[in-house]
Amino acid sequence: MSVAEPRRIVLFRHAKADWPQVTDHERPLAERGRMDAPKAGRRLTDTGLSFDLALCSTAARTRETWKLAVQEFPHRPKTVYEERIYEASPGELIAVLNETPDDVRNVLLIGHNPGVQALADILTGAADGDVRERMGDRGFPTAAFAVLSFPGRWKSLEPGAATLRDYWAPTD
Repeated sequence: MSVAEPRRIVLFRHAKADWPQVTDHERPLAERGRMDAPKAGRRLTDTGLSFDLALCSTAARTRETWKLAVQEFPHRPKTVYEERIYEASPGELIAVLNETPDDVRNVLLIGHNPGVQALADILTGAADGDVRERMGDRGFPTAAFAVLSFPGRWKSLEPGAATLRDYWAPTD
């Protein structure tokens, strides 16, 4: 792959979680989350992107979201469960993405708020149409995702380097 070809990052917030008497890391999806995760998977498939790599938090709700969403994909990408994504700041998430091998073109990161939303905001230097306004108006509800693109190598990903191409939430 040429580094001149744009890379894509999809920032995907886990689906709606339940609040049983377990640690935060072990919270499962709520019924609504189990319905929204496959819906998000279908919408991700509709983008036409083929993912080379999925980076997923180790939290139960992100793993469950990914398990349900990826069933809707025509091709399952390599999946890495990354503990650093859980409770990560935008800077920590950028550091994880900076480690992506250059032969990877499209990455899907399944994580948590406030980090995922803040990362989308921080990376966005430009946006297509009204996408930035829609994301700003809606926030980043559970099972939402943002599609960003940027040129160059993964290690060059930094604030303002990306263009926000698409945004979707389950109520769209």
